[in-house]
Amino acid sequence: MEARHPGTHLPSGYVPQYPPAALQGPPEHTGRSTVQTNYQVSHSAYPGPQAGYAVSPAGCEGYYATQFHNKNNQSIVLVNTQWMPAPPPLLNCPPGLEYLNQIDQILVHQQVELLEVLTGFETNNKFEIKNSLGQMVYVAVEDTDCCTRNCCEAARPFTMRILDNVGREVMTLERPLRCSSCCFPCCLQEIEIQAPPGVPIGYVIQTWHPCLPKLTLQNERKEDVLKIVGPCVACTCCSDIDFEIKSLDEVSRIGKITKEWSGCMKEAFTDSDNFGIQFPLDLDVKMKAVSLGACFLLDYMFFEGCE
Repeated sequence: MEARHPGTHLPSGYVPQYPPAALQGPPEHTGRSTVQTNYQVSHSAYPGPQAGYAVSPAGCEGYYATQFHNKNNQSIVLVNTQWMPAPPPLLNCPPGLEYLNQIDQILVHQQVELLEVLTGFETNNKFEIKNSLGQMVYVAVEDTDCCTRNCCEAARPFTMRILDNVGREVMTLERPLRCSSCCFPCCLQEIEIQAPPGVPIGYVIQTWHPCLPKLTLQNERKEDVLKIVGPCVACTCCSDIDFEIKSLDEVSRIGKITKEWSGCMKEAFTDSDNFGIQFPLDLDVKMKAVSLGACFLLDYMFFEGCE
């Protein structure tokens, strides 16, 4: 049989088996993917990463080796970390707090600072904030100058910046300098929770008691909403410590903040602490954020200087 065209080896009369026209692409189809130019991207209320912080993520499928740098050249490194998927925006919810709407438990893990362990020199604390699945939700970084940290120690005033996975500051915690003595019911401990930064959404105020730690959780109008009541911390050792979140009359139990026992070696030689926070799933996201602020206040009040 002769070839139909010179240079080919197809038999004469051969008909190429192309797919039906209904399965073929448009006439301009070239077999290469093109860029869609009319794609609409929805932008969030965030202008971008927080000024002074740089984020370097790398990885896939939600796992990253992420490094945060702030303006003081301090860094926090998270290796092989899975971040919680970003939820859609919610009405009447401060930007960045949508994560809290989907969870009823928070795990707060403080990073161990090697310099602090070896020298006793107080450094800025850094915390990983996770959900019950171990997925990262936020990163908290203390922003306090060296003199304040080492002179005032656990009683120091501080600014705690809470960042999401792209370095956006979604919450700011402000703790002023207050009296740390239980003998004087004045100048008691407090912390202000802001979300977004600069907009207060709640407060945590210490309630004076000669023996027991008591805190009051307030909304943005400084109205009392919930209470926190703990045990006599000085009498508790080698076990978890529960601070119960209760109704204002202290009858109904709403949730709890637990200081988890980390073992003799870690408790003795570091001030790196682990906490768990439980609250109802349908609790207002602002009060969940205030509960997180209460956790940090409790840490500095009772556990920061325990090494």
